[in-house]
Amino acid sequence: MLETKENRGEELMIENYEFGRIVINGKTYREDLIILGSKIIENWWRKEGHSLSIEDLEEVLREKPDILVIGTGYNGLMRIPPETLNYLESKGIKVVSAKTREACRIHNELQGKGKKIATALHLTC
Repeated sequence: MLETKENRGEELMIENYEFGRIVINGKTYREDLIILGSKIIENWWRKEGHSLSIEDLEEVLREKPDILVIGTGYNGLMRIPPETLNYLESKGIKVVSAKTREACRIHNELQGKGKKIATALHLTC
């Protein structure tokens, strides 16, 4: 079950990331997660583990972000099938994917730029 935490409208900045561990606004997380504006959806699981499907992004699609940043893991092992990418783009969502360390940097860089951002992070592999 996904657990959501609301952070009262504040920007969520990623302070540190290392394999299997991320610190966001002073709180440590050890499971994959999705950042939606000022909310964090913890314990994010994918239907097929290391392959990202549309079903894995239901919460993201409901929020209708301008940009979806995807962290594909420490070594970049999570893949994004073309059909998932095409579907997201057909909904007007710009997708930026990178290994999770780089995705964290991109997430922080995009904060406060006037775009609605979602960030989905695989913390291991």
